[in-house]
Amino acid sequence: MILDKIAEINGSINGVVWGIFGLALLIGTGIIVTCCTKWFQISHLSHWWKETIGSMFTKDVLKHRKEKGVISPFQALCTALAATVGTGNIAGVASAICIGGAGAVFWMWVAAFFGMMTNYAENVLGIYFRRKNSEGEWSGGAMYYLRDGLGNKKHCKWIGKILAVIFCFFTMLASFGIGSMGQVNKIVANVSAAFDVKALSSIILFGDISLYNVLLGVIIMILTAIITLGGVKRIANVAEKIVPFMVVLYVVGSLIIIGINYNAIIPAFKAIFVEAFSPRAFVGGGIGGVIVAMTNGFKRGVFSNEAGLGSSVMVHSNSSVKEPVKQGMWGIFEVFADTMVVCTMTALVVLTSGGLTTGVFNIETGEIAKGLTDATLVGGAFNAVFSWGNIGQRFVAIAMFLFAFTTVLGWSHYGSKAWEYVFGAKTTVIFRIIHVCTIIFGAVLTSSLAWDISDTFNGLMMIPNLIGVLVMLPLVVKITKNYINRKLKGKDEAPVLSYDANIQADMEE
Repeated sequence: MILDKIAEINGSINGVVWGIFGLALLIGTGIIVTCCTKWFQISHLSHWWKETIGSMFTKDVLKHRKEKGVISPFQALCTALAATVGTGNIAGVASAICIGGAGAVFWMWVAAFFGMMTNYAENVLGIYFRRKNSEGEWSGGAMYYLRDGLGNKKHCKWIGKILAVIFCFFTMLASFGIGSMGQVNKIVANVSAAFDVKALSSIILFGDISLYNVLLGVIIMILTAIITLGGVKRIANVAEKIVPFMVVLYVVGSLIIIGINYNAIIPAFKAIFVEAFSPRAFVGGGIGGVIVAMTNGFKRGVFSNEAGLGSSVMVHSNSSVKEPVKQGMWGIFEVFADTMVVCTMTALVVLTSGGLTTGVFNIETGEIAKGLTDATLVGGAFNAVFSWGNIGQRFVAIAMFLFAFTTVLGWSHYGSKAWEYVFGAKTTVIFRIIHVCTIIFGAVLTSSLAWDISDTFNGLMMIPNLIGVLVMLPLVVKITKNYINRKLKGKDEAPVLSYDANIQADMEE
């Protein structure tokens, strides 16, 4: 069967990109950037907090821009969060716990802590190397700092160009995986379970796929087409309205569940820290179990916050911000909000709901409550408290729809920017149409295959991006030091804003 062959090929590639090399590159880059910037996420915690969430309601952050393809810093954040806050925050966290035990959550936090600075470096480079395209819109991303940054190093001109093109093709593939099929797959699974329509779900078209699944896929296709074909401004306008609402709603709902199960909060945290280094028997126990917990924590963390993929750079580069470091700080906050807040809420909901051994998930045996899967585990946890009329599961299904749908929108922009780099700005509508068409495959693929394909594309995209970040790290340090000297120490230094002298001059005006 063709799906079995796809699964076999994908498994082979996945084993390489998410093996020791891929994980070492991912976490190693975050550690190196953290050390070279003198632990910026901690040493300048108050500053980046004030410049992001602390400035959220100021005119400079919220004001819409009239220039074509230019969006406000808040819109850039919301669009980036739209793409990152997705199924990884709900089903992804649940899946990590089911496979790697409670300890996987700890490694998710580790990946996020160092990932903050990876995302920071990506966004600093994204703003520094961005430029206007033929349509007059800002374009930035890993492909540009690979070509114009790495490519300007001695004997690296063609290496930079080749890696830039490879990154773009992987990004387009990833937009079909993490940004389409993986998200839609979870939408369909949760919506069909929470809002079952027997007249439609009873009609089986092929395999386990019902007419209901296909119709849900078609509806999502139509909604996506209406928004994404309008370009980045329309995507950003939708994102800034949906993202704050959906994140606050989900966090509040999660806090209610956790609060009701307050007796299990401390045991849950204890399990997370202890099992990170001493996993339960169902995970494997010993060193092998630690590796399983670590691998799943890292993979699900990256699937959730995307730090290291070089993806969110492509929307952050459309921001009206002039200072690369300022947009870099929004990148830090993006990872913090995504993983440290939203993913932690999901983890605590799963671990505390009904108790650690008698609830929806048994941390000792790894067993999931009857009738639930990793995709519907969080819905079951909410239902354990809000059972009347299936409200809990329906609440999570709606949250999943919003989270996943906005991710599809964000990744449509990422993929179109990669397409633009290879084929030109005037042809991006072709990519958007292809991206919309792939949505239907997410509605019919099995959950595990859609998830595994997304993981593989993420890993392939990550490798050239992180090579670029590591090579250009001295520049990131230089830009960071320049910003700190000017803004925090009051030194009289010329700002370092762009690789292009003309853009630099315009920014200084």
